[in-house]
Formats: sequence, C-alpha cells, structure tokens
Amino acid sequence: MADWCAPDHQPLMIAGGEGAYLIDAEGRRYLDGNASIWTNIHGHGHPTIVQAIQRQAAQLAHASSLGFGTAPAAELAARLCGLFPKDTLTKVFYSDDGSTAVECALRMALQYWQQSGSPERTQFVAFDQAYHGDTIGAASLGGIPLFHKRLTGFGLPTLHVRDFEALDKLTATQLSSVAGIVIEPLIQGAAGMRLWPAGMLKDLRAWCDRHDIFLILDEVMTGFGRTGTMFACHRDEVIPDFLALAKGLTGGTLPVAATLTTDRIFKAFLNPKHTFYYGHSYSGNPLGCAAALANLQVFEDEHVLELLPPKIQFLSEQLHQWQAASPCVGNIRQCGMIAGIDIVQPTGQPFDPAERIGAKICVAARSHGLLTRPVLDTLVLMPPLCITEQELESAVTALREATRSVTDSRC
Repeated sequence: MADWCAPDHQPLMIAGGEGAYLIDAEGRRYLDGNASIWTNIHGHGHPTIVQAIQRQAAQLAHASSLGFGTAPAAELAARLCGLFPKDTLTKVFYSDDGSTAVECALRMALQYWQQSGSPERTQFVAFDQAYHGDTIGAASLGGIPLFHKRLTGFGLPTLHVRDFEALDKLTATQLSSVAGIVIEPLIQGAAGMRLWPAGMLKDLRAWCDRHDIFLILDEVMTGFGRTGTMFACHRDEVIPDFLALAKGLTGGTLPVAATLTTDRIFKAFLNPKHTFYYGHSYSGNPLGCAAALANLQVFEDEHVLELLPPKIQFLSEQLHQWQAASPCVGNIRQCGMIAGIDIVQPTGQPFDPAERIGAKICVAARSHGLLTRPVLDTLVLMPPLCITEQELESAVTALREATRSVTDSRC
C-alpha cells in the first residue's frame, strides 16, 4: 500500500476484458498473464458464461441453503461428482473461495475423527513452502515464512515436512494424532511454481491408506485444466478423501468454492448430534452455480482439454528458446499451462531481494502489453486456457523485453 499510495503513483484501473485480454481505463489492452490471479479459464466475457449469469439473475440470484435447495446448486454438485469415477467423490459442500474450501475439509476431517472414536486425531500434516489460503485454519498449513511467520503458534496444530520421504520419519505417536495430510498436487503455486516428483501423488495416496489418514487435495489453483487435465489428480488417477475447488470453478467470474468428499465422510454426519455447523450466507449461490455449469459446458463444447497439448508444447518451446538466449533465465518449471521462470544474475546467482527484480520486470511488462505478478524473482505465466499460440509468443516476448530493460540489457 505504500507504493499504491505514493504521490507519484498512477494506479492501473482495469475497466474491461475481452478474451485473453484486460483493458484499462485508458483503453490499453494487456494479455492477462496470470489469468486474473489464476481464476480465468475461457477468457473474459465468454458469451456462454455471461448469458448463463444473465438468465439466472433474471430468475433467482440467491436463496439460502439452510434447509432449501436450488436447481443450479444440485445440478453443479452432480456434474462435479460426475467428473470422477462412480461412488468415489459423491458429496459437495459449497463455500465462497479457496481458503474456505480448504477450511471446510479441515473442519470436516477433525469433526469426523472426534465423533468416530478417534478424538486424539487433532492435527494435520502439510509441506514446506505450502500455501492453502488466508483464513486462520488454512493459513495454519502454510509453509512460506513470508506469508505465515506472523501466525506461528496460532490456528490448527500442523506438522510440516519437506517431502514425501520425510513422512516415513514421523513417529507412531505423531501419526496417531494426524487427521489428514494436505497438498497442492503436482505443483506448489505460491512457492514459486515448485514441481513435485513424478508419481509422488500415488505414493502419498498409498501412504494415507496404510495409516488411515485422510488425503486432502487443494486444487484451487490446479483445477479446471491448468495442468493439462481437468484436475491435477486425474494425471495420476488418484482419488482423495477431500478435494478443494475454487478459482476456475466459475471460469473466473464469480466467487464460488466447493469441497468434494466421500460417502464415508458424509454418513458420519447424519446423526443430528453430529451436525456440521459450518456455512456461509452465499453457500450454493445459484448465480455462481449457473456460471460454474456454463464453465463446464464450455469445456465440452469447445473441446478445451483436447486442444491444450499443442499450446502446452508451444509455451515450453518459447520459454526454452528464451532461456537459451539469456543468461538471466535460470530454472524454468512448467506443468501444463502453468509456468514459473526464475530470473537470476548473469553469473547464475540470485539478485538481491531488496532490488525486487521480479516485481520491476512485471511492471515493465505492462508497456509490452502483458499483466502478470511474480513470486519474488520467479515470473509467473498462467494465462487463460483460451490463449492462442500467437498470444503466448507475445506474452513471452513481453517478459523477455521487460527483463532486458530492467537489467540494463545484461539479460
């Protein structure tokens, strides 16, 4: 806010959007390089989603989910569960955003064990460099000091481990107190697009089964085609006990989140003494559910997943061409349409964090028609899936030219 409130700062005000572009109040167009904080899927103003919202708004914008139901919420729940094998993830609990989707899973897991004869299961396992949201429970899982160090000692008790191998070092006493383990499958977002080893998710599912510990997948970022499959867990054919969805659920239009779970969990709450006392005013919002249904319809109508592989390959080629030509492009991590590009000094050493090189590059990229945000000195490129190869090339060119200008042509 100090930068935003500086007397010489000219705020960038976004006034419109069209396809993969955002348009500012002066009419300048920018490629939406981070999909409006990783939410937009099919582009801004997609007619199928816009029309669905308009139709629903004219009929019913909202009704409480406390003792009532609506057709959009019921239909969306069925469609989401239908994206997984029969009799696996069968129930849906709605909330508002990624943090609350994770929070719901945590509270369900804790209450399940309390009322199922294992009240000692009161803590979770999460990974170093994890990010699962900003509400106090979700933030308890966080493993990034920049975001989470001020919350140390608050929230839910959590064991943090570095990697899968570290799980085998947990003692029997520690394991007996674990309610669930939480992970961003395939790739950690706020950690700087950090990739997990191939096959790790399957190993983690097997580990959870051996110890009867719930597997909670946070697919808030990775869901809805980002990794090349509808969900990251589809890549390894893994079914979790809880699946947290948000961001791309409505195609990047309205704040709706969903926590999917199993019949095993659901049946443990049917006794009135075991009611899950948790919910939000806008849970199951019909307007948001209509947008989410339209989002899924676009995936089908436009064969979005089938058209992704050549785009993913093209993006990889563009990034590695830049890397080969620039001594300041360090490690590149890509998972589907998600990319993280480390910017380093020509010697290969990191820049001084005080220089804020990543942030400066992203500001400079605006003059080349691209909006995105870094994670420190990792440039993030995660555009809407509707982006064309020509637009991908323009986005990489914008980052390359911005990097060159910020580093005085050293890169």
